[in-house]
Formats: sequence, structure tokens, C-alpha cells
Amino acid sequence: MKASEEKLDRFLSQNETQFVIPIYQRNYDWKYSECGQLLDDIFELGKDDNLNAHFIGSIVYIHDDVYFAGGIRELTIIDGQQRLTTVTLIYLVLYRLAKLLGNDRLVNQINKTYLINEFADDEEKLKLRPTDNNDRALKYLLRDDPQEEYHTFSRLIENFNYFKTKINENNYEFVRKGLKKLMFVKISLEREKDDPQRIFESLNSTGLALSQADLIRNYILMRLNRKSQNQIYDNYWEYIEQLAKDELKNESRVSDYIRDYLTLENKRIPNKNKVYQEFKDKYPISTIEELEKNLKSIKKFVIYYNKLLNPAKENDKDIRLQLEFIKQLEINVTYPFLLKIYDDYSTELISKKIFIGVLEIIQSFTWRRFIIGLPPSALNQIFMRLYEDVNHENYLPSIQFALTKKKGSQIFPRDTEVLHALKEKNMYDVQSKNRIYFLKRLENYENKEPVKIEDNDSLTIEHIFPQNPDPQWKIDLGKEEYNLIRENYVNTIANLTLSGNNGKLGNKPFLIKRDMNIDGKEQGYKYSRLWLNRYLTEIDRWGKEEIEKRFEIIKERFLKIWIFPEVEVEEKIVFDVNIFDAEEPTGKKLEYAIFFDRKLDISSVTDLYLEVMKILFNLQPETFFTSSLSEYLRITKDPQQCSRPNSLNETYFIDTKLSSKHKFDRLKKTLTILDCEDELMIKYKD
Repeated sequence: MKASEEKLDRFLSQNETQFVIPIYQRNYDWKYSECGQLLDDIFELGKDDNLNAHFIGSIVYIHDDVYFAGGIRELTIIDGQQRLTTVTLIYLVLYRLAKLLGNDRLVNQINKTYLINEFADDEEKLKLRPTDNNDRALKYLLRDDPQEEYHTFSRLIENFNYFKTKINENNYEFVRKGLKKLMFVKISLEREKDDPQRIFESLNSTGLALSQADLIRNYILMRLNRKSQNQIYDNYWEYIEQLAKDELKNESRVSDYIRDYLTLENKRIPNKNKVYQEFKDKYPISTIEELEKNLKSIKKFVIYYNKLLNPAKENDKDIRLQLEFIKQLEINVTYPFLLKIYDDYSTELISKKIFIGVLEIIQSFTWRRFIIGLPPSALNQIFMRLYEDVNHENYLPSIQFALTKKKGSQIFPRDTEVLHALKEKNMYDVQSKNRIYFLKRLENYENKEPVKIEDNDSLTIEHIFPQNPDPQWKIDLGKEEYNLIRENYVNTIANLTLSGNNGKLGNKPFLIKRDMNIDGKEQGYKYSRLWLNRYLTEIDRWGKEEIEKRFEIIKERFLKIWIFPEVEVEEKIVFDVNIFDAEEPTGKKLEYAIFFDRKLDISSVTDLYLEVMKILFNLQPETFFTSSLSEYLRITKDPQQCSRPNSLNETYFIDTKLSSKHKFDRLKKTLTILDCEDELMIKYKD
């Protein structure tokens, strides 16, 4: 590795040199804010003769003495693409302006010094060679053909047009002077001698932060030669990038996909900021054959991920509907589990009926938990390991059984508790997506003409008893019942419906809302074809008794849609639980424990306590002494201070003369302080 300071204009003016942006680099994505900051700096440099230089960071490139047939030298840019491309655009604006001003000398100087290699073949003509889309955009700008239009969006073209509005005949000389004062650190690497990936990771770039997917792409491709890079990118990575995308939002989800895939493989959820590191640990690159083997599986599962993100891609309409429900609930934490289920369906290990059954039970489980207000954080651990409970001879029942046996914060709510919560729950103030999901499923259950609620702008939430009722309501119901409903029922599901005439119905008395038919436009409930309004056509008042009767109707349908499965399985399923959800340990033996994804073959609570404390103490010893933990756990260097001393390491001891319950309490507190609550699973002996 060689590092030195250099002026940017001198670096760009090298003869017979092409600066190549490799395919593993992220796209050029500087926006107006970054461009504006750089241009402001350039203007300031150009106007102030007392300023001699301005440092803009580093540019790192690999130089392998690669030459094209025409003698053009190739420098592969691994850090600095954003700045190099942006400065090239500024030179291109100056080039265009010089042509308009008729300054042929300046035209030739900029073109042949900063933009092209004059005598090179077409492929090596441009000094900067971006990735494909940007390469086409840059060539389009250089052609400057007024008859030609560029039909796709390009950030490169957008930024060129931005600079055109800022640079003109009155200030372009300041820009030229400022460009000559830009300095950077030039870092030259040789692939055989240096480790470009490690150097790249350690750089403090002034550019935009790379995503985890960007880092993984670099890791996969950077060490390969150009031919192998193209092979891996074209056959695998480009395919993964295209499919791991939310097409409706036009958002890349590659980082999320790799995280879910690693969760599926490792049975451990990577921190969002450590997906790249987990990927490197899981897949150390040795040969291109090994790389392809690993990428084949990632490529296979991204097909299913694409359908989870974009349900419209699923051809089967019944499965597509269930995927739409799951996406609407935004239970992305289920994706690692669903990837395996989707694979079993695609390889015909399970039928369509079973697949739909799994999708439905996931909704029942998560929606019931939402209704009673259980924390969604517990879902991570549940779905991370749920596939381990699948009995392929008894597929759907084994999943249902595993979910119904969850305890504590992982519980599958039973009918009684979920209906009690539903009756009183404020369903109007929940997130819109949850309201729509709930009403859509209630309305369309076994409906041969389903209503597309989220696509129907005319249908809105209607309070049958209004939020701000007309005074006639108090007269019709009486003060006591009126106040009771206002205080307890207004935003509950029994008082909510859908209407295309919400504005007309407003706060009017019930009978008017039921029968309204202004100008023959049938605004009232009695004209509605919605199931949610059917009961309202049969009654003459809307009071406490009617609200509770409607809840009973909704309740019956709720239990048919979001079922609690009653299952029995022939083969007993073995499962473990998080220590925070486990029953009290007094008098119990352990079959095993799983800590940080490693199985511990232990049988007693004391063994568990000591083994976990040893691991945690040696992992984060400073935390034990900077918090109250060391005192709480009675950690000491003197074993004489312990009733029953056991060593944590060569220096420190911990007292294990505690009841099983107290050992569990100390384990839980320690895990919480060290942010490891999800890491310890246990299995009691039967």
C-alpha cells in the first residue's frame, strides 16, 4: 500500500488512464445537498487567493498493472466514487459552457485532460468508467445531442443539471480555480500484496455510509478478478438485488433479506448493524466454487422473499391474498420461518392447503397477541426457531401445537382473554393498517364478492354512535345510557363500521343514519351491501343492548377467522423456552440449555448458573464492575468470602449457595443488564 497527498485535478489528468468503478460498488447516489456543499467549497477556494488547498478525503484504488489493448491503464476505484463522479460532472458542465462561449481552447483542454483518453478505443475512451447505468448516462451527457432524450431517471443526470443552474459565465473561472485546490489522500493498493477489503472497511470515508448489503457485495466481489466479478455479479448478486426489493415503495431490502437468511441459517438474529460481520463469519471466502455454492442457496430463497415483499408476484390467488394480509400486518419477523415454509411448498413437500393453513395460523397468533397488547419483541425468538418444531409427518398440527404451548410473553392468547380484550379495545386509534386489516377480514370472510377496502377511497370508518353526537341522541337514549356509551363504547369495534357516506351521516340520530336517502342516493345503512352493516338494518335504536348484540355477532366471526387451534399430535414435540418465560425452577432438572446458539449439556440449575455466568463474565468483565452486578452477585477475589465458591476465571469467584429461584433471578438480571435477554433458552426434563 502506498499513500500520498495529491491534487485532484492532477490525478484526473493522468494520460491514458481509466478510472473504473467496479460492479460491486453501490450506485452513484449523491444528492443536491452533497453536491451543493462541494460546490460551495469550490467557490470559496476559487474566490479566496489566501486559501491554497481543501482536503476532500481519500481515494482508494487497486492498481494491478492492468492495461487494455490500446495501452490504457486501469485503476479500480474502491473508495471515492461519489467524489470522482461529481467532480467529473462539474468538468462536464464547464466543458459544455466553454462550447457555448465559443472558447475552443478551453473545450479541448477540459475534454482531453479530464473527460476522455483521446486516442483510446471506444470502450476505454471515457476517463471515468462508471457501472452500466451511469456509464450510459455519462456517455449521453458527453454526446450533447439536442435530438436525443434520456428516458430513465439518473442521479448522475440530475446532478449535472443541478450544476448547470449554478455555474455560469460569471463564476466559472472561480470554479476552475477552486477545482485546482482540491486535495485528497491517494491510497494505491496491489491485490496480491494488500487486503483491499480490510483496508476498505477501516477507512473513514467522507462519503455516504454504506449499507450492510453494500459491504457484503464488496466482500463477495472485491477479491475476484474482473472476469470472475462479472460472473458472480451477473449470475447471483444482481439477481438477489433485483428480487430483494419492495417494488411498491421502490426500496431495496437486500440488507434485510440477508439478515433474515442468516437468522434462518444460524437460528440467531443478527444485529442490524452487524449483518455484514455475521455474513463474513458464516461464509469465509476461499474459492469461487465455494462462493457459488453459498450464493446458490441465497439466490434460491430470495425468490420466496420477493413474494413476501410483493404478494402480487404470487400466481395463486388464494396464497396471494394471505401474503397480502401478512404484509399489511408488517410482521416481517416471521420471514425467516416463512422462507422455509415457502420452500417446502415450492418443492411440493407440503400442499397448498397446508401452506395456507400455516399463513392463517401465523395471522391468528400475531393478531390475537396484538388485540390483548402483548409486546411484539417476543416474536423474534418465536419465529427464529419455530421451524425446528415442524414435524414433516404432521406438518400443520405440529406448528399449531408448538405455538399453543408457548408460555409467558410468548403465549398464544385463548378465546376468553382475547374476546375480553377485544370488547373493550380502542380500535379506532390503532394504526390505520391494523384497522384496515381487521375490517377487511371481518367484511370479506366467506364473501364471494370481496370488498377492496384499502383501495376504496369512498369507504371510511364510521362511528355508529358519533364521537360528537347530535343532542337528539341523549333524548332518544336517556342521560344514563347516553353517558355510558360515550364513556365505554364509542371507539370499540362494536360501534365502528364502514360507510361511503360518512360525511352525510355525521353525528345524526340513528334512525336518520339508518334510513337516509337524500336525492335518492341511498346513503343510509339499510341500503348498504356490507356485512358489517347488515345488523344495523334490523334494529330501530342504537343503545347498550344493541352494541353488545353486535359485538356477539362480530365475536362469532372473529373466532372463525382468527382461530385458536385445538390440536393433538401423536409424537411429542420437544421445545425449549426463554428463561424469562420458563416456569419456576424449584425442584426441577434440566435436559439442556442453549446459550448464544450453543447447546449446553447440563442437568442442574447450579450448572446452568455457573456456566452462563462464566461466559458472560469473560465476555464483558468491565460491565460487572461498572454496574452493581459484582456486588449483587457477590463476585470476589477471596473464595473465603463465599459460602460455596466457584471460579469464574483464574482470579474471581462467585457464590453458588443460592436457591434455584434466586439463581434464576440473578441470571435474568445479569442478562438484562448485558442486553442478552434473548440468548438463553432452557428445556426442563419431563
